[in-house]
This record gives sequence, C-alpha cells and structure tokens, in this order.
Amino acid sequence: MIIDSTIKKTTKPRRGDIFLFFFLLSSFLISCSPPQPTSQTQIVTINYSPFIEFQMNEVYACANDLSIILKVTDQEPETRFQFGEPDILLDFAYQIGEEEIIVATNSQGELQTLSLSEAQNLFASGENIWVYSSDSEMQRVFDQTAMQGRSVSSFAKVAPNPNIMIQMLEENPNAIGFIPKSLLNQNLKVVYSVGIFPILALTEIEPQGAVKSLIGCLQ
Repeated sequence: MIIDSTIKKTTKPRRGDIFLFFFLLSSFLISCSPPQPTSQTQIVTINYSPFIEFQMNEVYACANDLSIILKVTDQEPETRFQFGEPDILLDFAYQIGEEEIIVATNSQGELQTLSLSEAQNLFASGENIWVYSSDSEMQRVFDQTAMQGRSVSSFAKVAPNPNIMIQMLEENPNAIGFIPKSLLNQNLKVVYSVGIFPILALTEIEPQGAVKSLIGCLQ
C-alpha cells in the first residue's frame, strides 16, 4: 500500500488581501448609507445707498456667516439699505445701525466750532461750500435738521458721495461740507454736529427666510 506523505498546508491570508477586503467592505457600506444633508446657499438681492457704503462690510460679514450670497441689483431688490428715514415710509423698515453726521473742514483751516445759526448762514450764503444732490438721503436729512427750511447756496458745489466730499475737503483748506463721522480722518476736523440718524433696511413685504435672517443678524 502506498501512503501519500504529502501534507496539505492551510494558506494564511496575506496582509494585503485583508486590507483590500476591508477597503471594499467600507466602500460598500458608504455607498449604501443615506446621503448626508448639505446646507444650501441662498441668494438675497439687495441695493444700497452710496451714503452707507461704510456699513456694508458688516452686511457682507453677516451674509458670509449665514451662507448667503448677496446680489446687488437695481431691479426690485428684496431689501435696500439706506441712510435716514424716507420722506414717505411705505415699506417695512428695520434699524440696523446709526451714524452721526458732522460738518467738517480741513484740519489746517481757520474755521472753528460753529453754532446752528452760524452753520445755517454759512451753507446759505458762504463760499467753498460742498453739498450732495438734493435727492440724496443725506442731503434731505441735512436740509431738514440743520437748514430747517433754509436753502443752501446756489453756488454750492455738489459731491456725488462722502468719499469725494472728503477728498475735496482735504485738498482745499477753506472748503466746508458734511460727512458721516465714522469717515473722519486726521486731515479733517469737526466744526458742528448735525445729529445721529438711523441706518435702515427696507423691504416691500415682511421679511422671510434668508432676508429675515440677514436683517436679524444686523440688528
């Protein structure tokens, strides 16, 4: 009788095979697991006045925190940011900040602190006066609060926005105008405070969803 002396050895799995097995198993489990919810980025259309450009950094910071994309448009924006109250308030209005308006001149100029009547007389008949367009919200606030019914000089020069106003005051030691106090720099000095006024977010309908969240963040 012939006896087969060959002994069959059990082959141990190689380390690479074990790794491949678990990789395939984990891939299978991941593919079978339900998809995880992802936060959806929302778009909010806005418009803002050049007189509150200094406030927009905070608006964009809130939008970033809320994963909101802001789209600037002139065509029926969901919310508009502006300085001061409109003459006729037809929309929903929410205060998101405030700003002091100051009469300023070049820091090297001779003009010193003014009284209300002195400021009125200067803007009504003085020289080197800078104002804004009559339909701008900051000019309306100035006319109502500082001028109190008096008209500014017809010879007054018109600046399109506070940044240009500041440039003109810096370049001309005798020039005088008014700007948001937050934009005051070492080249200018305050000669009169017009007052503190609200910065508003206006919406045509009651805010919902992303618009409501954005305004809430700003308040």
